[in-house]
Amino acid sequence: MAQGTTQKEQSLAQKVWQLATVLAGQGIGFTDYITQLTYLLFLKMDAENSETFGEESAIPEGCRWKDLLTLDGLDLIRQYEKTLKTLQDEDNLIGTIYTKAQNKIDKPVYLKKVITLIGKEKWLVMDGDVKGAIYESILEKNGQDKKSGAGQYFTPRALIQAMVDVTRPKIGETVCDPACGTGGFLLTAYDYMKKQSQNREKQEFLRNNALSGIDNTALVVTLASMNLYLHGVGTDRSPIVCKDSLEKAPEKLVDVILANPPFGTRPAGSVEISRDDFYVETKNNQLNFLQHIMVSLKQGGRAAVVLPDNVLFEGNAGEVVRKELLKNFNLHTILRLPTGIFYAQGVKANVLFFTKGTSTKKVWYFDYRTGVKHTLATNPLQRQHLDEFVACYNADDISKRKETYDANTNPNGRWRMFTIDEIHARDKTSLDITWIKQGKETEDLSLAELLDTISDKAEQITTAAQKLQELLKGIEE
Repeated sequence: MAQGTTQKEQSLAQKVWQLATVLAGQGIGFTDYITQLTYLLFLKMDAENSETFGEESAIPEGCRWKDLLTLDGLDLIRQYEKTLKTLQDEDNLIGTIYTKAQNKIDKPVYLKKVITLIGKEKWLVMDGDVKGAIYESILEKNGQDKKSGAGQYFTPRALIQAMVDVTRPKIGETVCDPACGTGGFLLTAYDYMKKQSQNREKQEFLRNNALSGIDNTALVVTLASMNLYLHGVGTDRSPIVCKDSLEKAPEKLVDVILANPPFGTRPAGSVEISRDDFYVETKNNQLNFLQHIMVSLKQGGRAAVVLPDNVLFEGNAGEVVRKELLKNFNLHTILRLPTGIFYAQGVKANVLFFTKGTSTKKVWYFDYRTGVKHTLATNPLQRQHLDEFVACYNADDISKRKETYDANTNPNGRWRMFTIDEIHARDKTSLDITWIKQGKETEDLSLAELLDTISDKAEQITTAAQKLQELLKGIEE
């Protein structure tokens, strides 16, 4: 990317965030602001498409960019809300972008400020990579803002890149993320595949048919759809769908799955999971996502999935799923991740790499956790940190892997193989294995991160105390 382009990108992102700060002072959260920015940006780009290229507007009459420009005060609010209500009912890309759209900027003067900011730029003439990069930088900054709560939708870009680099999706294959957040995995896979062929049919398939993403949060579906659209993906119909992946069996099987499913329990009010195609019934959200991914792959299909530690060792349903994974899939690689790389503090996770259709004979572990320290502020995870893992993985031919671990000469080698017999001999077929002997792990947190952690713990204690008081009150009554 040219230097001038980078400056333009940074300048625009800065303007967007300056306005975000102004709106935050008025009680408008960053996530709400970005959603409204997305709705308005789509209208502006549609108008540019008509004015610059003479294309017919995709937006219904009376709901276009020009219909907002001359209005002020409550008239502007009314017109904007009418526009959102109309567009969410459209059955195409527009309907997906405006999924359950609502106005969150109720003061006309601030809505006008956002419209003015967008109106000053020509968005459509920017290279797709540039406007996509601007939008992604805004999404990522929003994810870093603790108050927005958007961090749960973010996987570190460096980790996504490494996962794609070793999984190697090929142009012509289908790639799915059943918990897609703002589309990071799909976009990285798209960038990886688009360089593989200039064949028009293959490129067309890649842009419009190869990718699919699912998320159950309307806001996230809007952001992901716009993110892909700005990169030139799904320009007629979004590859992103708003639904709960776990409710039903997949409609079609895919070649590649890249995902970081949500950790923790299912949200309150979610439908209970009861599926005939699952191996075991459980309320564990991660085990259900793992089962869904397993049944969603074609024979020979491959997956790279970020999962928390409990999936590796939990008994009962966890053991059933692990045994199935080892029996009917080749779980060939586990990358153990350090804490400090996710926006939520203290998350211990792993990436499981597996292929459907052959049983596991060996599991290769890369321990990038023991003795590794990352923090978002002072030492964020970067792609080069995973270079050793990518080299050891040896995607060219995984049958020619070589351990860096040696009991005598290198007991702290990070790359080690365990046979399936060694795995089965472990209690509950646990995959939770470490071997590097180092001092007690500590996290080097900045003062801000330390305060955030203390604040999180305090909130958890307060919530637990309130629940306890409610329980005691019920007993006393």
